[in-house]
Amino acid sequence: MIVYDELKKFENKKIRLYVDMDGVVADYEVGVAANYDQKRPLFSNLGKLEKLSHEPNIELNILSVTRMNEGIVQKNFWLDKYAPFFEKDRRNILSREQFNLEKDAITLKYEFLRDLPRDDSQIVFIDDDPAILRKLNNEFNDILLLKDTTLID
Repeated sequence: MIVYDELKKFENKKIRLYVDMDGVVADYEVGVAANYDQKRPLFSNLGKLEKLSHEPNIELNILSVTRMNEGIVQKNFWLDKYAPFFEKDRRNILSREQFNLEKDAITLKYEFLRDLPRDDSQIVFIDDDPAILRKLNNEFNDILLLKDTTLID
């Protein structure tokens, strides 16, 4: 799997791995943001991420955006049910409602990653949205950006 090859380059460093939820670990239906607890888990990707969570140098995190505050509760419920290996204190679920819906997912993820403390660790972000990855690629040269397809064998 490509993600293992990419992360192996940093085997002597701590890796802070951030993973999007919609389309990466949970099936995303375009335009259907409600009822997150009913989203279909992508078990193949979840299994690979769980395996990565056992690597001693990898800190596994969620970085996801939801439209409304209630989505934070729903996404946490979903993670508790299907991906409890994502520790509760490493779940970063950002709500657009907290910003009066003025900030989109791209902006919220950009600002979150921009404000992360930089240390000797390698930050890695996996997302399925090419627009988000393009924006981040233009802004960061210290973050390894990976498309969700790197989780596929």
